[in-house]
Amino acid sequence: MAINAPSGGSGMFWEINITPLTDIFLVLLIIFMVTTSVAVESATHVNLPDATNTSPENKGVIVTYTANHELFVNSKDVPENDLQEALGDALSRVDVKTVIFQGDRTVILGDVARILDVAKAAGATQIAIAAKRVTNLPPLPQAGG
Repeated sequence: MAINAPSGGSGMFWEINITPLTDIFLVLLIIFMVTTSVAVESATHVNLPDATNTSPENKGVIVTYTANHELFVNSKDVPENDLQEALGDALSRVDVKTVIFQGDRTVILGDVARILDVAKAAGATQIAIAAKRVTNLPPLPQAGG
């Protein structure tokens, strides 16, 4: 704070310099913006399975299931109990009734089947499974060997 006396002489006059306060608020705003974008981005990280034959699919409703058993419908966090309602709402807003499932490679097959059953009950006519394109896949293990 700076204290300035008026040139008339009788009395004290206080003036507050708000420039440092404004600088602090701007720095805090930038920090919050950066951490929020990082937190949102890392919340829906999914390690997709590998596949050699993939095709781009950009129409429909995207259901993401993370390794931490979190569900997202079009990047919106949805509790598992509300999945059918959220999927029904999302499917009613698109022309193509396709559900694109993005599941982490560590997701259990039973969870995938349950989620896809809910998608079918919500009105999905087609279901696609998202995968990461690779050129060479390792061979599958032989049964009974």
